[in-house]
Amino acid sequence: MSSLALYRRYRPESFAEVIGQEHVTDPLQQALRNNRVNHAYLFSGPRGCGKTTSARILARCLNCEKGPTPTPCGECLSCTDLARNGPGSIDVIEIDAASHGGVDDARELREKAFFGPASSRYKIYIIDEAHMVTSAGFNALLKVVEEPPEHLKFIFATTEPEKVIGTIRSRTHHYPFRLVPPSTLRDYLGQVCGQENIPVEDGVLPLVVRAGAGSVRDSMSVMDQLLAGASTDGVTYAMATSLLGYTDGSLLDSVVEAFATGDGAAAFEVVDHVMETGNDPRRFVTDLLERLRDLVILAAVPDALDKGLIDAPTDVLERMQAQAGTFGAAELSRAADLVNTGLTEMRGATSPRLQLELICARVMLPAAYGDEQSVMARLDRLERGVNFAGGGGTPAMGYVPGPDPHAHAQAPVQTHAHSAAAPAAAPVLGSVATRGHRTPHGAIQEARAVSSLRGARRG
Repeated sequence: MSSLALYRRYRPESFAEVIGQEHVTDPLQQALRNNRVNHAYLFSGPRGCGKTTSARILARCLNCEKGPTPTPCGECLSCTDLARNGPGSIDVIEIDAASHGGVDDARELREKAFFGPASSRYKIYIIDEAHMVTSAGFNALLKVVEEPPEHLKFIFATTEPEKVIGTIRSRTHHYPFRLVPPSTLRDYLGQVCGQENIPVEDGVLPLVVRAGAGSVRDSMSVMDQLLAGASTDGVTYAMATSLLGYTDGSLLDSVVEAFATGDGAAAFEVVDHVMETGNDPRRFVTDLLERLRDLVILAAVPDALDKGLIDAPTDVLERMQAQAGTFGAAELSRAADLVNTGLTEMRGATSPRLQLELICARVMLPAAYGDEQSVMARLDRLERGVNFAGGGGTPAMGYVPGPDPHAHAQAPVQTHAHSAAAPAAAPVLGSVATRGHRTPHGAIQEARAVSSLRGARRG
């Protein structure tokens, strides 16, 4: 048992154990109760979601001595042969269509199909990767699939149902499988870790769920790898992030806080740390985009965790809630758009570090852009009193420093905003380019600018 992979040790043996596929398992069980089982089925869906496993369970249900039944007894010869570690049944034949999809293979199957089962109620063919069967092979099977003998059942499993020819699809009951929801998969992995008696730190399971991308088998394989390398302390968050290649949460916290405060030094230090530690910059940008996505949702829905919109540990959620409060809605939206665009540009880039640094520069310098989104981001910063330039008093782009602090109020800003109100308000926005240079008159002008921009946006 210890040498078996985790996904094999915990392979479901009944429909009740299959997770996240109730839209398939419930109708199949009801069909078994009603004794309305079809002669051919087509199970389709992404890899690792339970298609072949469900086909084996259906074969168990059909050939159980107390069946056909939705709940196999687990004690008869057929049930024990088709159990998790059983030797297999001679009457349930699994065929890999990737290597047996030709017309000659189909003819051989057709000839053997008319022989009755050796000891079971039905002779069942489970054809995996059915989309690999050639058109000639499907046509050779067509007659026996259309009008099979009473003892014969077919179950086709495929990830690409559109490649199964229409004449075969029309003679089957099609059940589409789906990716398993993250919350369901996380709870299931928690149960598996509990049965393995290996402690797992908070935050590890969400990483495994992300790596599995909704596939139960992929998630179980990743979890198996982590459990195999666990020390006496169990699976730690640091070990999981290092092994799976994800960005440590502290780095994401640092760069997000640098964006919120306009601290360019902190942001570029994070970039340098990412490159010096050998992390993949594309993975870092992907993780950063997901963090910004979570912040956008938290800003709009404070109870997003209770509603299942965000999958994160409690301590991480608390940090993200604090971070969401330091941004304006326009700032968050603009930052996410820029990071998303930068991630697309990084594909095939010869210098990922340069692309990463440019992304950070664009996010932190809304004053360098004249589009409406950047103007609204600058407005958000004005309302929070955050320095545009960052770095503790460094003048913003477009301003010439002088001995008189009031000179900043008259210095023009070169912008090309798309909205009509932005050009008129831009010189006023420049009056707060650096902290400590606001006068009562400048504050009045700033308030007027804010009101003008809000009115233009509503118009």
